[in-house]
Amino acid sequence: MGFDLVDVTEQVLLADYTTLRLGGPANRFVAAAGDDELVAVVRDADAEGEPVLVLGGGSNLVVADEGFPGVVVQVAGGGISAARAGDAVELTVGAGQDWDELVQWSIAAGLSGIECLSGIPGVTGATPIQNVNAYGQEVAQTITCVRVYDRLLDQVVLLTADQCEFGYRTSMLKRHAGAGRGAALNPAAATGRHVVLSVTFRLAADPLSAPVRYNELARRLEVTEGDRVPLGAAREAVLELRRGKGMVLDPADPDTRSAGSFFTNPVIPAGQFADLEARVAARLGGDGTAVRIPHWQEGNEVSAVKVSAAWLIEQSGFHKGFPGEGAAVRISTKHTLALTNPGLGRTAGLIALARQVRDGVGDAFGIELENEPVLVGVQL
Repeated sequence: MGFDLVDVTEQVLLADYTTLRLGGPANRFVAAAGDDELVAVVRDADAEGEPVLVLGGGSNLVVADEGFPGVVVQVAGGGISAARAGDAVELTVGAGQDWDELVQWSIAAGLSGIECLSGIPGVTGATPIQNVNAYGQEVAQTITCVRVYDRLLDQVVLLTADQCEFGYRTSMLKRHAGAGRGAALNPAAATGRHVVLSVTFRLAADPLSAPVRYNELARRLEVTEGDRVPLGAAREAVLELRRGKGMVLDPADPDTRSAGSFFTNPVIPAGQFADLEARVAARLGGDGTAVRIPHWQEGNEVSAVKVSAAWLIEQSGFHKGFPGEGAAVRISTKHTLALTNPGLGRTAGLIALARQVRDGVGDAFGIELENEPVLVGVQL
């Protein structure tokens, strides 16, 4: 199976396929109905040395105004298969399955473990790449394996959770651009060595949520951290919090025309955190009042500190609603971490605003923020 057996459309505007509503045309566009089509199109493009961009829900993607010069393959195949595994249930889910529909399905089935990841846009195949996390949960806690097409080996293989090397909002799947036959694997194409075909999750057969591990969520639920609540209650509380930050897609809310959080919370060595405290005291503590920097210990690493990127951005002078060039793009009016396209913005303007924010935080506090969305044809 190859390009001759699938529907190929030329010069499709990618802005229609991203939540930012930004991005120029794809040279060629294919909607792959299943694994066989997806693998065939990628394999054929690799053989021809053509750049490949595998597109999911477009919710974590920033595409250049000039578009994409190769083939864009949209992952359309979904589906959920459940199997009992002792006192748990394993769900094997097609890459193109809508993520929030999966979360809803799991809650209705009385399965616990991903309820706090409600309301996140996109498809399931993208979740292990990014190691999606929110409100104290991350997909790495429940993923057992990921089935992928390995472009370097030209084979479909099964990766264990350990092989995925999950980290804070990253994984081997995200980091490993690899190198394929000829020059086919181009990191600038935003699709690396592995193309996700399906993901297997192990969830507890339990009507109660996993222990609540996020203070803001615990306050909304009026419980203590570590308590458990009915799955539906956890979902509704998470959705309420996300809506308040413009993080649930809503055509009537221009703040939701974003790629979610544009910057990750920086994880820095303890020594650098001490330097940050000194910078903050000099910049913000002029009246002698102690200034607390929102931060957390990163995992079990006592020497690593995770700092709130939103706080750093705000303290560097970038407020909610801060306008970009010409005010066509802006920081969200609800959440400082989101950059939005409420009107007729362009990718160039969004990237310029992102650079302004990144450089402002760097100048003020000596920390360089890193983008979370995948950048295609552009760079900070």
